[in-house]
Amino acid sequence: MTKLKLGPIRDDKPVKLAIELPAALLRDLVAYGQILGRETGGPPVEPAKLVVPMLERFVSTDRGFAKAKRGLGARDPS
Repeated sequence: MTKLKLGPIRDDKPVKLAIELPAALLRDLVAYGQILGRETGGPPVEPAKLVVPMLERFVSTDRGFAKAKRGLGARDPS
């Protein structure tokens, strides 16, 4: 069994994205969605539904970003 970084995608409200992707990246997202669907026992996941969880995963595991964000936290009023 393949060990993917993403687990099942929760079924939230649809989000419309207006971005341009290189064709090779789109093909990889389609393949990733097919594999993820197989791994989780569901249908293939659409590329648009992969983007947010992938970005969330990327940001949450980026140690450099976490460190820089902590540094900004003291100055950030929000």
